[in-house]
Parts: sequence; C-alpha cells; structure tokens
Amino acid sequence: MRDSTDRPVITSAQAERMARAIFAALGGIVEIGAVRATGSWALADTSVGEFLAHRQDGIRGLMEDICAIGSFSGDTMAIADELGYFRDHDVSAASLLLWSDGIAGVPDPVERLEEPGLVRRMCRIGADLQLTRFLQALVTAAVAAGTQAGEGVAGIAKILHVACGLAAPDGTRTTPAHIHRMWRVAHLPGILGAASHAPDWGKAGYRAYDAELERIGGVARASV
Repeated sequence: MRDSTDRPVITSAQAERMARAIFAALGGIVEIGAVRATGSWALADTSVGEFLAHRQDGIRGLMEDICAIGSFSGDTMAIADELGYFRDHDVSAASLLLWSDGIAGVPDPVERLEEPGLVRRMCRIGADLQLTRFLQALVTAAVAAGTQAGEGVAGIAKILHVACGLAAPDGTRTTPAHIHRMWRVAHLPGILGAASHAPDWGKAGYRAYDAELERIGGVARASV
C-alpha cells in the first residue's frame, strides 16, 4: 500500500523499528548524561533516577515531540517504557563501551574500564555517536511518516537541543549545529550517493531536512 507520493504506508512493525532506534540512542544519551552529571566520572556515584527526576518536564516534552515527528501511536511510544532506559537503573562500564562503539579500546585488565579517565573518554565519544544516531533516527522517522521538512524541522531542532543538554549537563555542550554537521557527513553520503538504492521520495526528504537544519542553524531552544 502506498500514498499519493509513492511512499509506502508504514506498518506497525516498521514504526516499532524506527521508534526503537530513536529510544536506543536516547537511552545512551541519558546514561552518558547521568555519568557526566556526577562531576566525578565515577560509575558508583551515578544515579539515572536522580538525573531524570530533575528533568521530568523536559523529558515529557521530548517524548511528545518525538511522537509528533514520527506520527507514532501510543503503543509504539510505550516501547520507551519497555526498554527501561528512562527509569532508574545502574550504568555499567560495558554500557559505556557499547555506546562509544569500543573506540577507546578495551584495557587489560578490563576492570580499568571504570577508571575516571577512560569513563570520561567513553562518555565524550558516546555522546557524539549517540546524538548523531539520534538525529538520523529522527529524520528517518519524519521522512517515512511524510512529515515535510518545513513542518518538522523546528520540532527536530527542539528535540536535538534538549538531547544535547541531556548528554552534557556538565556544561561541555555539543551544539545541535555540530551534531547536524556530523550527521550529514556520517549518514547522508550512503543515502544520497550514486550507489544508494534509496527511493527518490526518501532522498528528497533527507535533502530537504538537511537544507532546513542548515538554514535554522540549530536555533530552537528548550531546556531540561
């Protein structure tokens, strides 16, 4: 089944996959932010529950904006609760290694992963990676849902601004404009390049969001 633009109508399974991509990246952002908020880079000092408790209004607004961007149903949005990232839980060194794609390496002995210097490095790398993947997942959901760039870009910029604040509550903030540039070079060549099999409507959607994000320069403001 297709709409008038030849865009396939999204099935519930496809919507679920897109939502999981969004919530997984956001879960990584939350865990990284909770570690950075300690100021000590010590996992034993980290409390995701306390980190989220001070940001409930911002998180609630963030979820509402995500729902609107992807035209997600209530059942699809409930996946966020199922994943467990947005309630109190322990953050392990293994999680930070996952979020940072192992770029910092695995020390010998592996227990050194919890050393503050390495935790700090994994958090910085992980924040860049997960914010960039978060933006990719958001734009993918918006394009698939048929949310035009002129309509959806303000919401995405607002979401991204909040997410940047979550990832760096210590003030070493990565800006939405910075994330946009990293996203463009990390993801768009594979989607828009000559070898890509992406449909024309999809390519047009990604190009439009890229242009609109550059035009507004990450000016949307929100706080958590």
